[in-house]
Amino acid sequence: MEKNKGKKLKGEITSNSMDKTVVVLVNRFFKHKQYGKFVRISKKYKAHDENNEYKKGEKVIIKECRPLSKDKHFKVIRITN
Repeated sequence: MEKNKGKKLKGEITSNSMDKTVVVLVNRFFKHKQYGKFVRISKKYKAHDENNEYKKGEKVIIKECRPLSKDKHFKVIRITN
């Protein structure tokens, strides 16, 4: 039975030019505490893609895992719609 550890994030692949690594752009949308305005924040994460099977432009879910390199702490789980 798998424990529910680590964050799961949805995003779009912006680059797959590295070997076994993809760059995923994750957008967050939240309401600012003081001003009440809705704010969008984007962040890029490097995620592990063991078989180089995911392509640029696909929407995926990534999951936090142990550090795989200096700045790669996520794995690609699956494609979403």
